[in-house]
Amino acid sequence: MSNTSTAGLLSGAPWTGRIFNGDWAVPTGGKHTVIEPATGTTMTEVGMANAADIAMACRSAKDAQAAWAATDPREKSRIFLDAASAIDADAAALARYVARETGGILPKAQHEVREAAFILRRAAAMAVDSQGLVLPSTPGRLSYARRVPHGVVGVISPFNFPLILSIRAVAPALAAGNTVVLKPDPRTPVTGGFITALALRQAGLPAGVLHVLAGGGDAGEALCTDPHVRMVAFTGSTTVGRRVGELAGKHLKKVALELGGKNALIVLEDADLDLAASNAAWGAWLHQGQICMASGRILAHRSIAPALVEKLAEKARHLPVGNPATDEVALGPLINEQQCQRVARIVEDSVAQGATLVAGGKADGAFYSPTVLSGVTPKMRAFREEFFGPVASVIAFDTDEEAIALANDTEYGLSAAVISADVGRAMALGEQLNTGLLHINDQTVADECVNPFGGCGDSGNGGAVGGPADWDEFAHWQWVTIKREPPRYPF
Repeated sequence: MSNTSTAGLLSGAPWTGRIFNGDWAVPTGGKHTVIEPATGTTMTEVGMANAADIAMACRSAKDAQAAWAATDPREKSRIFLDAASAIDADAAALARYVARETGGILPKAQHEVREAAFILRRAAAMAVDSQGLVLPSTPGRLSYARRVPHGVVGVISPFNFPLILSIRAVAPALAAGNTVVLKPDPRTPVTGGFITALALRQAGLPAGVLHVLAGGGDAGEALCTDPHVRMVAFTGSTTVGRRVGELAGKHLKKVALELGGKNALIVLEDADLDLAASNAAWGAWLHQGQICMASGRILAHRSIAPALVEKLAEKARHLPVGNPATDEVALGPLINEQQCQRVARIVEDSVAQGATLVAGGKADGAFYSPTVLSGVTPKMRAFREEFFGPVASVIAFDTDEEAIALANDTEYGLSAAVISADVGRAMALGEQLNTGLLHINDQTVADECVNPFGGCGDSGNGGAVGGPADWDEFAHWQWVTIKREPPRYPF
């Protein structure tokens, strides 16, 4: 397929060999070829930023920040609203591009596009929010606290839900008065950055306020250490997140880390098994399991575990796998063959350790069939490691206390869920789980973009983005007092 589109935001593929700095520029770091996961063929070519390109972008963003922060709030709001309308107007073409670049099925891509427009409208509202509080004080003194922008915010986003996971940081950071330097994953640079840039540029965002530069690890490290950047928002693996946190902390930057997860879905013995199997399958296999909130460990009461395993296996055997851009499929490819091979190794190692491969377990290039493992125990890789692949690992338990202990037996703490006919029992169990997100009678993959989203432990540093958390992340408090005249002090 051509890398161009005949209509809308994607027309002409202006990103070809370039980065975005308010316009389209050729970087010093060279070029990068983007591969379509489903076909293994070249989809497009973008500019590849190096540390020097990042430094120039950060200086430009710093120069533009004061004027952007001083822009009329209604004008900021209008820009976000117009950008959302631009995405809506081109939704079909954008969704198809997201599906191709990420390897996700079309409904998942359509969801990303809808949520991106919604997040922009949330940012439009945020731009005209109250930005402070009047505080109690002594007579004759006005005391208030106001939220002020950090300055330049660096955003590093991943490949799995690139449009949402970029724009959920970019939009509120801009709404708070910051300028942004965004480094999307080079495997998904158009959906992870350039779509957002195109929509905001069309809406009239001033040059220099947003920079989008695909780049590798050197570019990411440069962004974390640049003296003009005061905050870094990172979404990605725990391993890379540790490095981001180390670099940002060393340079006294604020850092928001949204990392991996090995999330537990607990199914109690009184659950409706058909509904439980539907939830477990969705949580484990949606977008080929390449979701930080995926139901990586399905904890089932021993009395129902065999029946739940069989229902999952039946679903796995009938879910079609293929190219989501051309076929009616339930699962597309993983992001590349290397990731597919990693998933296969974890499955093979877990089977060698005693797990039973009930369904799936087949790799074909970047495609991996939906897989069910039973008899998984805490000593196995399938219990410990985040797959980022379509594997449902079923672990049996006997008591609620054992379920809690198994769910908490992980370094991660992102999402958890409990399914039971007894809501009170499920809530009592859920309240004892170490997790940032908790869902009763649902699976673990849920985000509505109006909720605080974040994890603890190896899933993040306890912060959250989204909804009421956005002001907390992307601005800091400044205390201001005003008196009619200076007082006379004893000295």
